[in-house]
Amino acid sequence: MPNEIARMFDPPAELLLALPEHKVPLEGGNRESQNDVFALIRFGDQTCAATIEGKVNEPFGPTVGEWLVGPSQGKQDRMGQLCGLLGFEEAPPSHIRYQLMHRTASALIEARRFKTDEAAMIVHSFSPTRMWFEDFASFASLLGVEAKPDQSNTVILRSGQRLRLGWATGNGDFLAC
Repeated sequence: MPNEIARMFDPPAELLLALPEHKVPLEGGNRESQNDVFALIRFGDQTCAATIEGKVNEPFGPTVGEWLVGPSQGKQDRMGQLCGLLGFEEAPPSHIRYQLMHRTASALIEARRFKTDEAAMIVHSFSPTRMWFEDFASFASLLGVEAKPDQSNTVILRSGQRLRLGWATGNGDFLAC
């Protein structure tokens, strides 16, 4: 496990399992949420189901406002599921990035499936300028979290489920490959 990801958890953090391009079914539509990495992580006496979203300079896809233009019943169903999992009473503001919602929902779904102590959605950013951090921080604020680079925060959702959100700065040496 990369050190910057391990630092998102209380030490010692141990990677139990990592699955690249892990797909998690969501309601509505016909596409799953495809996570860059799904991981089971052990730290202390706790286990976490984590989705890791790797980024360099690309954005987190369309905003909620862009994604919901002319919404089909499938999109409405999916937004309802995402809002329910995240504890939102209604769709978030239009500037929020949709991908952050479904990647976080994926972690919550898998945490329930694997009966872990918590879920986590970690952005592993290799951008030297932290491109798109503001989008992540806006999303995190909806959940009552003040996001800061290279640290994680934990929140208890309305469902009682524990969620960790973090932004980990990746080792820039990997950009030279």
